[in-house]
Amino acid sequence: MSSIRWVPLEANPGVLDAFARKIGVRDSDVAFHDVFGLDPELLAFVPTPVLAVILLYPLTEASEGERLAELARQPETDRGAIPADLFYMKQTIGNACGTIAMMHCLANVSRSTEGRSELEETAVMRQAGGILDRFLSETAGMSPEAIGSYLEEGRGCSAKLHGLHGKAAQEGDTVAPGVDEEINLHFVAFVEKGGALWELDGRRAGPVHRGPVVGDLMGSVARVVKEVYVEGASGDIHFSLMALARS
Repeated sequence: MSSIRWVPLEANPGVLDAFARKIGVRDSDVAFHDVFGLDPELLAFVPTPVLAVILLYPLTEASEGERLAELARQPETDRGAIPADLFYMKQTIGNACGTIAMMHCLANVSRSTEGRSELEETAVMRQAGGILDRFLSETAGMSPEAIGSYLEEGRGCSAKLHGLHGKAAQEGDTVAPGVDEEINLHFVAFVEKGGALWELDGRRAGPVHRGPVVGDLMGSVARVVKEVYVEGASGDIHFSLMALARS
């Protein structure tokens, strides 16, 4: 992690929706929604279809120990097993995890409006030449580490992402913390590719394969969050889930 730090984003669907529109998401019926619990009766309130999910969880001694133990068990996912079209980038900027989680979601479920075909009707449309579209074009073929550095250094269109993140961090319902304030919360993203559930966290060695999507994406994410995060949380309830869905 570099010495550069951003003010963290609030776990607020409205903040992410406004940010997504500014970087080029064009579908008016696609939005982030709060997920109020992991039980089936609460998941039933989430609009469908769910396209991706963002989790905010507390960084505790237990959670960090589990992350390091998992890395020791499986240092890095076999690159040959990762789908070629799965977008993943490293996080090198402190407190940039909210923007990176949003980028992981949008990059993996969107298509450019340029050359749109009937086969892409279910994808989220991003504006051709918009910031998200340009960032993906400018970083195409780069390693996850190189993409993280590209954002950190403000190269190309990523300089605009720096500014937009700063504005979004001030638009929540609560007063934004100081840039140097210690934040012990972290955002990660979950997406589906080829019937498999992938957890995308720029602090890990690579994308984490969380097994097949069974039933639907939201239910599969809820299972992983319960098993991996909630059960070992030692009573800490600072969790938040947001689903990117059509409404």
